[in-house]
Amino acid sequence: MEALTSRARQERGTKRPLSLYIHVPFCVQKCNYCDFCSFPSRSAEEKARYVSRIIEDLQRFAPSASEYVVETVYFGGGTPTLLQVSDFTAILSAVAEHYTLSPSLEITAECNPGTVDFAYLSALRQSGVNRLSIGLQSANENELRLLGRIHTAEDFLRTVEDARRAGFTNLSADLMFGIPDQTVESFRETLSFVLRAALEHISVYGLKIEEGTAFFARRDELTFPDEDAEEQMYLDAVSILQDGGLQRYEISNFARSGYLSRHNYAYWTGQDYVGFGPAAHSYFAGERFSNSRDFAAYLRGESIEDSRETVTHDEALREHVMLHMRLEAGVSAAAYDRLAEQSGAFLARYGDAMQAYARHGFIRETDDGFAFTTKGFRVSNYILSEIL
Repeated sequence: MEALTSRARQERGTKRPLSLYIHVPFCVQKCNYCDFCSFPSRSAEEKARYVSRIIEDLQRFAPSASEYVVETVYFGGGTPTLLQVSDFTAILSAVAEHYTLSPSLEITAECNPGTVDFAYLSALRQSGVNRLSIGLQSANENELRLLGRIHTAEDFLRTVEDARRAGFTNLSADLMFGIPDQTVESFRETLSFVLRAALEHISVYGLKIEEGTAFFARRDELTFPDEDAEEQMYLDAVSILQDGGLQRYEISNFARSGYLSRHNYAYWTGQDYVGFGPAAHSYFAGERFSNSRDFAAYLRGESIEDSRETVTHDEALREHVMLHMRLEAGVSAAAYDRLAEQSGAFLARYGDAMQAYARHGFIRETDDGFAFTTKGFRVSNYILSEIL
């Protein structure tokens, strides 16, 4: 931990915030809904080479980030907890050596309940990871089997208990609705179940059937909840989680006071972030760039960047509205005007459209702008496509 805090003591000055995303594509088996860049775990040698490549990329990019301070690091997947804890230590040591760190650095690792125990989580906490995002998805055993998950609901509770004993004070869980054969009642039971675990943060996502997944191939033989049921599931998530002390701060995310996901919040507020590994995306210094999924080429040390574009001023303004409208707080007219460098720009461009949707209960006016209502969040993609 000393290595992680040494650079954090340096003067931060006026450095801009930066978030780092580390992609870990390994998993035990591919879940039936998953279209992420992931595949069943490779050999120990291949994993070691992959970690070495991540470290090389971190070192290579560091000079470009000399005017930034790293506020968050996020290990996503795949299943990052298939790595050895020594791999986390090596990667985080490289970050500490080559980047300026925030004293309040948030370091998250996604965690599959079927891959960790108390000894592993204790060592992981010692490596510097201070937040876990645990993939529960459902507390219903039949739904877990349909999803292709490798764990049970009891495994999840055991992971939470082990994480608490290991010293983690910031735990999140992912839940999913719209699962085949799921009912409104079974989802309510999952919500009640996860509340009993007393976590700091919960994410709730609607299942999307993506091409190339096992669910897509079986879409005609599976029975999915209808639109009315999914609508009720989302409404239940909002009411039950908020009654349980977790406030919605983004369309799909709920947190206790002081425990929002700082990494994801950086995405939603348009801050700079850089992703490392296959399929990773970045938004940095006014440019957007991404990597392909070519794992073999990445291991060979080849560049896998497959797109790069400069974000125009007008694109940045539209994205500001789109991203901030995902948040419970919504978009601030004053903040938009500062970005546009023109007083009254927001109301001139979007005021009429926002007010039209407000009259129908999809959007509400705030002290300094507009935000979606719960009714509006359910059709936010359509509304934003119309407005923008």
